[in-house]
Amino acid sequence: MSHVVGVDLGGTKTAAALVGADGQVGTVLTVPTPARSGPDAILDSVARLVETVLAQAAGAGPAPQLAAVGIGTAGVVDASRGTIVSATDVLPGWAGTDVAGGVRARLAASAGLTGAALPVVVENDVDAHAAGEAWLGAAAGARIALMVAVGTGVGGAVVLDGTPLRGAHHLAGEMGHMPVPGADGLICGCGRPGHLEALGSGPALHRHYLRLGGDDAAADTRAVVARAAGGDLLARRAVAESAACVGRAIAAICTVLDPDVVVVGGGLAQAGPLWWDPMLQALRDDVIDPLAGLPVLPAALGSQAAIVGAAGAAHRHLGRTLTLPCPPKDTP
Repeated sequence: MSHVVGVDLGGTKTAAALVGADGQVGTVLTVPTPARSGPDAILDSVARLVETVLAQAAGAGPAPQLAAVGIGTAGVVDASRGTIVSATDVLPGWAGTDVAGGVRARLAASAGLTGAALPVVVENDVDAHAAGEAWLGAAAGARIALMVAVGTGVGGAVVLDGTPLRGAHHLAGEMGHMPVPGADGLICGCGRPGHLEALGSGPALHRHYLRLGGDDAAADTRAVVARAAGGDLLARRAVAESAACVGRAIAAICTVLDPDVVVVGGGLAQAGPLWWDPMLQALRDDVIDPLAGLPVLPAALGSQAAIVGAAGAAHRHLGRTLTLPCPPKDTP
């Protein structure tokens, strides 16, 4: 069978691997993202990485036939066109970029690749992450899954029967800009007050700690979490209040969507019980009784999630049915 390459395009690094429709993931290769060099340099880098993945898979033989490329990228994505609707300065000038067309043209120009009709499927990175978890990760088998990613921002995605919900303006699941109690009066990165990201994101947690009177020698969120783990009561309060804000937001979304499962990932979700416990407690306190037993699980795929989800979207575009990997057979 011809191959699909999944790509996770982030602000600092780009990772890619072969991913089969049977859920088998090949070796993941990673390169720095030339974010400050502009969109053309980024597209050049993605195309070269896809070629490298194929070449390494081939070894000394001919390169495998490429059937499609799936890309999960930062920014608001028009998935039907493979273009970037809007983006932050994490990728300067990224808004308006034709990612699908640019990667397709570059691969078409490469030796051994016929790219005129090569499908290049482009997803928002959190949508890709969520689709990966819904296929092979913590939400595997769920019909409706809510994915929440808490790090530099707060991202969300809703997966229905394996496919991310898009929305009329390509923003479905984008929970970072929902108003939420606890963030009242705090200014979000979008310029509006009271949004979840103004308290729930990693940088916002750091700002909250300083606003509470914390030691400005704590240079970033990692330092605040480390202080909290060391017993600093003010740092513990900042972590708990930021986490609880996320929990309340998740509760609100779950009351509307009634998902089978909630999967929470991102850097802050990896901070351990200091963050996870107040997040979960706030969620449980706010949801109504029928949702009391709703599973809330940590993300399982780690750095491979967006690669897997983007590749899965490409397989679906080709009309392939996604399956789970077969467990290894016992040897006598």
